[in-house]
This record gives sequence, structure tokens and C-alpha cells, in this order.
Amino acid sequence: MESEYIYHITTLKEWEAAKANNEYTPMNYEQDGFIHCSIEKQIPGVLERFYKGQKGLVQLKIEKEKVLRPVLFELAHDLDELFPHIYGALNVDSVVNVESIS
Repeated sequence: MESEYIYHITTLKEWEAAKANNEYTPMNYEQDGFIHCSIEKQIPGVLERFYKGQKGLVQLKIEKEKVLRPVLFELAHDLDELFPHIYGALNVDSVVNVESIS
């Protein structure tokens, strides 16, 4: 069964700014065209590949049903795995938990 939650890693600073704006768009959004997310079991690999050694990170737990923009599961060809992508700004009320991870 597909999980009702997806996850996104960001900095505490970016998340604080998002709360002030009532929506979240990561710095690399313009370049990528979507917000990179993962399912719970993918988080350790994402942290290892993209965030190694970084401090001040938080993990956003997002309730998929509350996301106002399209959420598509798309293939990461280099990993042969599906990852959830949010096409548009994330409405902050879809985030049900924020956990500090470093």
C-alpha cells in the first residue's frame, strides 16, 4: 500500500522562510521544475547522496492528500527507483511534522 506521507529535506532557515510566506519553494526549484521528495525508506540514501556533512537540516513530513499541487512519482534513472515530485510550491499546511536531523 502506498504511504499517505512523503518527505522532503531542507534547511531550517528555508523552512522558517516558508512558514512566513505560507508556502515553500526550495532554492533549486527554478532549475529542477519540481520539489524533490522521497518516501520514508528512501531518506537515508537521500541524506547520504545529497546532504552529507550538512548542518541545520530538517525533515518535512508531508501529508500527500493535503498538497495542493500535483504529486507525481517519477523514475530516478540512475537509481531505478520512483521518487515523489511536487510540481509547484508546497502549501505549508500540508506539513504535519518537522524533525531536526542535523
